[in-house]
Amino acid sequence: MLRTRVKICGITRIEDAIAAIDAGADALGFVFYSKSPRAVSVEQAQSIIAALPPFVSKVGLFVNEDAAFIRKLLGLCSLDILQFHGDESPEFCHSFTMPYMKALRMREGMDLHVAAEEYSTARALLLDSYKPGVPGGTGESFDWHRIPNDLDIPIVLAGGLRVDNVAAAISSCHPYALDVSGGVEMAPGIKCPQKVTEFITAISDADRREE
Repeated sequence: MLRTRVKICGITRIEDAIAAIDAGADALGFVFYSKSPRAVSVEQAQSIIAALPPFVSKVGLFVNEDAAFIRKLLGLCSLDILQFHGDESPEFCHSFTMPYMKALRMREGMDLHVAAEEYSTARALLLDSYKPGVPGGTGESFDWHRIPNDLDIPIVLAGGLRVDNVAAAISSCHPYALDVSGGVEMAPGIKCPQKVTEFITAISDADRREE
């Protein structure tokens, strides 16, 4: 069975991180973007990451951040992959010699074949809904059928994902992974363990139906 991976983004508390891992999450996202309600400080991220068991991917999310800050942070936090949500160029993203994902907001006319070629060094493209002036975390989905099925790069799907629509998301475009934040929260940055568990269970059920 092909298994859809799961990233729980916007982690701000140790207990939420552990609950997500216990529920079966493959990756945790830490938002280093001060304008986000889910932003964490370097110290917060350090304390959470120090409490994690092995074999969980730690993802650092940045939006048009200064390269010097990212390099300094990488010396302080043990991250596994970078996620760029702004207008970062392929050269910028690749300059850290670390695995990275490039987030793209699915505005009208977005050509994913061109984007995949442009960001050919990325490990994946993360596709999110487009809302003017908002780099991510909109809580809104987009038309998943806009995603071509012949892309040569893994797709991580984000934007408006919930328990009641993950099966449709998987069926429509068979993404490598689903990325959720607000859909499993009690409040911004505060995860609900029950919602996290239900979300991951719904993905597993959908995967079985796709066999």
